[in-house]
Amino acid sequence: MKALISLTDKSNVEYLSKSLSELGIKIISTGGTLKVIRDFGVNAIDIESITNFPEMLGGRVKTLSPYVHGGILYRRGLKEDEDTIKEYKISPIDIVVVNLYDFQGALKTGIHESIVENIDIGGPTLIRAAAKNYKDVLIVTDPSDYEELIERLKNNKVDIEFRERLAAKAYSLTAYYDSMISRYFLEKTGADLKYRSFGFEKISSLRYGENPSQKAAIYRDNYVNSYLSNAEVIHGKEMSFNNYNDLNAAVELSAELGINTVVALKHSTPCAAAKGKNILEAYSKAYNADPVSIFGGIVSVNGVIDRETAVEMSKTFLEIIAATDFTKEALEILTSKKNVRLVKIDYNLKQQDIDLKYLDGVVLIQDRDTAEDGYEIVTKSKPTDMEKEDLIFAMKVVKYTKSNAIVVVKDGATLGIGGGQTSRVWALESIRNNHPDKDFSGSVLASDAFFPFDDCVRIAGEIGVCSIIQPGGSLKDKESIDRCDKLNISMVFTGNRHFKH
Repeated sequence: MKALISLTDKSNVEYLSKSLSELGIKIISTGGTLKVIRDFGVNAIDIESITNFPEMLGGRVKTLSPYVHGGILYRRGLKEDEDTIKEYKISPIDIVVVNLYDFQGALKTGIHESIVENIDIGGPTLIRAAAKNYKDVLIVTDPSDYEELIERLKNNKVDIEFRERLAAKAYSLTAYYDSMISRYFLEKTGADLKYRSFGFEKISSLRYGENPSQKAAIYRDNYVNSYLSNAEVIHGKEMSFNNYNDLNAAVELSAELGINTVVALKHSTPCAAAKGKNILEAYSKAYNADPVSIFGGIVSVNGVIDRETAVEMSKTFLEIIAATDFTKEALEILTSKKNVRLVKIDYNLKQQDIDLKYLDGVVLIQDRDTAEDGYEIVTKSKPTDMEKEDLIFAMKVVKYTKSNAIVVVKDGATLGIGGGQTSRVWALESIRNNHPDKDFSGSVLASDAFFPFDDCVRIAGEIGVCSIIQPGGSLKDKESIDRCDKLNISMVFTGNRHFKH
């Protein structure tokens, strides 16, 4: 038997090469891998003695040869194939151990020439060839499989299930690798392509999905370098499917609201948000905005949590606390609660530009909702500078609230959030009904879409709202504007809708 070994990741290659050699399997190798194997004292054949050609074109061509691929692809036991390899004196290759150039690492350099040179050609070709002929050739692409490979060879237990499993792993690797290359050129050119590929790398299995009856796992998109892909869990039990989903929404809103802001979130929609002169003030405002819903929720902080804030946070049960960082004193307080998960977030990272929704056999791909809102005052009354700040803040919170969405804000803190309703009026009424003792006078109101009637304006006037921001664009905009003028409420059109389904 012969094994071809050509590796970028040379993890555990000493064990592999020595074990194969002890089993009497001859090793063929290339370039740097060949040197490493020989340095371990293992005899290995140079690929050039098989191909009868030297490596050329700066290493771009070394394994692309009929003497290599013929030895891999010929079907054992098929007379026509057997006659062909005898005629051309092609030697069988029974095991192929390959992993690929570090294209992912080259991406981080941002240097186009380096990125292109790290597009592996020979490696994927070897992998695909060996995997296609999996019944006769073992294809190994993951160092974690070396030990099982050797044990099975030793005990003559290389069955078809093992071969198929290795082939599946091999093709998933080449598909993932090609998806990274495709996305690079797509991003570089901005082309509208017929085919789109996305590759994900499994991080771990999760205990379950949204419900205990559902299996789940978390995968990393290595093409993206964003908040969640670099989140660091520094304390607490294993994160769940729902934890990750909720954390993503909370952190994205915190990033948009800016420094010294706090977001409380439940079921992937915000229940409170606030900004302050410092994190303690912001958290206190967010907590007081909805002390009921925050219980058992997620709190994301755009800033560093200090001792005083940690003391306040420790007074209620929170599933996750995410922040830029934690002071030593804050960690001492928060880590005393074993059930809370503490997560560090780098808000300086860039948010991914696209949004994917997988339906049943159809994938929807869209740009992320990043369009700038306009600011057109359409009423006789005009918002004050402070009201303008609150209006802009409220509209950012609306963007992350399930539609139909209404958000009421005063002094940089939400007073009420109504979302996920089939009627915009019900979204507003839910705020009034859920906070019967709250004083909404002097507040502002934001809506994720236009008002088809003036009913929301009338209710806003009843509870004391003084300014409204909404996209505009209804056939009956004038009714809402006229009602605002009668109630001395200012209204701003953004010209931009923020549905979140």
